[in-house]
Amino acid sequence: MWCRGGVVVVVVIEVVVVVVIEVVVVVVVIEVVVVVYVARNPKDMVVSYHHHSRIINVHGFDGTLDDFVQYFVDDDLVYGTYAGHLKEAWEQRNHPNMHIIFFEDMKKDAVAELKRLNTFLGTKLTEKQLENVAQHTSFKAMKQREADLMGEGDGNDPFMHPERTAKDGGFFRKGETGDWKNKLTPALAAKGRLTQKP
Repeated sequence: MWCRGGVVVVVVIEVVVVVVIEVVVVVVVIEVVVVVYVARNPKDMVVSYHHHSRIINVHGFDGTLDDFVQYFVDDDLVYGTYAGHLKEAWEQRNHPNMHIIFFEDMKKDAVAELKRLNTFLGTKLTEKQLENVAQHTSFKAMKQREADLMGEGDGNDPFMHPERTAKDGGFFRKGETGDWKNKLTPALAAKGRLTQKP
């Protein structure tokens, strides 16, 4: 019994220490560097995160989307809570070193978002340079470079799960907004953390 109590206490202490360190790091980092934070609709994000958790070997996730959504809602995923992460960023949205971009806005008008980023960073890129950045970072261009970025897809890449990648798509799956409507049932889409706003 004592060992169980000791283990629980150690786990609780580790969790508290990690949370405290994470908050301190966010506060300290934003004071010395600029942060470009990309936020995404949680419903689309959970679909994408599920896909990546299945194809990237280090994640080792082998469950269904329903299982994954439940882990997401329960804040029981390996990299912590999306809601907590988003909340921390949103609380810093007015900090002069924080720039928040919404994925949906980038998809609507990449050049407009790049102009905002250009102003924030003070990079003074020309209109032509911004258009080149938009083209080079478009989903279509990144998908075309996927083999160079992620390996040739010959099944020998220890990073990716070859069967799932072949069946479900690679690292760059769709690059769309609103695909959650094709993946989540109405019951899944209505789950708490998926409807939460920052």
